[in-house]
Amino acid sequence: MRDVANRPMAETDLRQPGAILLASCYELGHQPAGIALPLAFLERAGYAPDCLDISVDRFDTEKIRRARFVGISVPMHTALRLGVRLAQYIREINPQCRICFYGLYASLNSEYLLETVADAVIGGEFEGALVSLVDWLQSGAPQESNLLAGVARRGHRASPVLERLSFPAPSRRLLPPLERYARLEHGGKQRLVGYVEASRGCLHHCFHCPIPPVYRGRFFVIPAEVILEDIRRLVQAGATHITFGDPDFLNGPKHSLRVVRKMHSEFPHLTFDFTAKVEHILKHRSRFSELGALGCIFIVSALESLSDIVLANLNKGHTRADIYAALSVLRSAGIELRPSFVAFTPWTALDDYIDMLEFVADEGLIYNVDPVQYTIRLLIPPGSALLDRPETGRYLGPLVQESFSYVWTHADPRMDELHQIVSAAVENAVRVNEDPLITFDRVRELAYQMRGEAPPAGELAAPLLLNKSRPPRLTEPWFC
Repeated sequence: MRDVANRPMAETDLRQPGAILLASCYELGHQPAGIALPLAFLERAGYAPDCLDISVDRFDTEKIRRARFVGISVPMHTALRLGVRLAQYIREINPQCRICFYGLYASLNSEYLLETVADAVIGGEFEGALVSLVDWLQSGAPQESNLLAGVARRGHRASPVLERLSFPAPSRRLLPPLERYARLEHGGKQRLVGYVEASRGCLHHCFHCPIPPVYRGRFFVIPAEVILEDIRRLVQAGATHITFGDPDFLNGPKHSLRVVRKMHSEFPHLTFDFTAKVEHILKHRSRFSELGALGCIFIVSALESLSDIVLANLNKGHTRADIYAALSVLRSAGIELRPSFVAFTPWTALDDYIDMLEFVADEGLIYNVDPVQYTIRLLIPPGSALLDRPETGRYLGPLVQESFSYVWTHADPRMDELHQIVSAAVENAVRVNEDPLITFDRVRELAYQMRGEAPPAGELAAPLLLNKSRPPRLTEPWFC
């Protein structure tokens, strides 16, 4: 493997159009912020990058052959697995090209990436370091490694970048149009969705989350005017709904409210959604009536489990009782909750899994929960805080580097078997576009059968579910 620290690229002008290629593999079905922001940084520095989003684009071999530097965005686990396959293909058809992985999962897996397919890895607030790396390659002159702060290379470790950046407005002109990405389904119609971020990082330390090992309890806001300019451009492109993709939109509630107030003043027709922790919903309960009036129609919240034992082992910061309280807050404000779960953990008993399903049914949330949520299994990546927990060691197996996660086995073999059969059932249901109520019924029956029982007789769906219209949702159901 070539070492980017010792092989300057004097023979190539990276300012030529297409000499730099930024690639996205998967960003939950939305137009990739992992390309739009670094594109803007590089363009501001005088470069003319091209881009490729393999989640919607055909695979453009000519773009790859033309590139002398490829940056691969890996903000999540699925993107990393696809990104490694992309890098292997790039190596085959353009072996002289330099490859840099950047984003949250790049930092967590830097050692493996540098040993196999990457020349450089950048994590945290990566855009400035990415420009510095490109500038150095463009110069063709050896420089001291400390001038490449935040850039990990073979034989040179680097901590993730944790410093405030000077943000330009994201550049979206080269990205595929919004029509090719996930849409909002609401009131029987589909609408185009724009995706923005008001902040990055997180104040909290949930043990299973990949953010704390990188951001260490810090978060960074993007200036309000930068966000609003991005929203203006998205509205011009046809967006009538905005997803705020922050890990938690309420880490900085004053900043977030300032943004949505200005957005509503300028575009009163826009609706929006965001992600927030249960504890933030309760802490800021007085703000939700205003958020609803400003256009918030749903909130994603990682409930993870209804078991206080599981919640404590994940350090989620909320309890079972808090979940019911948060749901009441949102309903009073006319805002839908779209829960996400980690349905299978080493601490989740079979009774806990069934309890989660009964909660979904009793609260009329069957159409609020994407069926894939009933299959989510705890992911333990390299660097996870769970690796330092004695409660995890009893279940933990080896690291499977190709899948970027540690194996774990449940003490109750029924749970691992249930995960397999529920996953197969949900995968088939998604393939045939099955009604979520039917899928839920099947998953519930499988869970009760695993306990040696039949589901209780009677209607599954509460009257609240049967008498209301389908809640708003994005057409891309994945959350990891």
